[in-house]
Amino acid sequence: MLAAQRFDPTRRTLLAGAAAALVAGRARAAARTRVVTVLGDSITAGLGLPAADALPAQLELAMGRLGAHVRVRGAGVSGDTTADGLARVDFSVQGDTDLCLVALGGNDLLQGVDPRVVRANLSAILARLKARRIAAVVAGISAPAQIGSAYARAFDAAFPAAARASGAILYPDLLAGVGRDPRLLQRDAIHPNAAGVKVIAARLAPVLARALAGRR
Repeated sequence: MLAAQRFDPTRRTLLAGAAAALVAGRARAAARTRVVTVLGDSITAGLGLPAADALPAQLELAMGRLGAHVRVRGAGVSGDTTADGLARVDFSVQGDTDLCLVALGGNDLLQGVDPRVVRANLSAILARLKARRIAAVVAGISAPAQIGSAYARAFDAAFPAAARASGAILYPDLLAGVGRDPRLLQRDAIHPNAAGVKVIAARLAPVLARALAGRR
């Protein structure tokens, strides 16, 4: 007959301590997870793409590769203008958000909205976020000169002007490296395809990571 195993209180104490340390480590890791909310339109919502290929998911992956422990939350609505974003910023950007990427303006451009209105809407969005102590990065949209050089210049200037006024970080062109490359666009020649989204995410991720680091 096998001898009964002797109770070892020291071993049990060590195991309990290791388990507690593991739980505490997981809790600390969860506490370090920051929330990035993307307030945008169909480009950020991933129109025509599976959720895994849309910008929020790809941004989370790209930032994770940079060592940023983040959860990227999508708050993009197809068809939204800057006015629509302003109307819903208070409830679309939840209170646990550390950083908001404001990526609106494409539909304003398509509708020919007065650039002064675009600037005013963006400024109001940023003011709302600032009042809630949520940092912001503003992604611009580059207007094609074919629509009229004066309008294009005024439209392009609305984004840096709004960013400067609020102290937000400017990312000059959301579609940089993608918008004029048909290989990175869907058939409508407006929305990025899965490969295009990866390019956008890779370019944006370091900007957002630095913005979050500045919030520590």
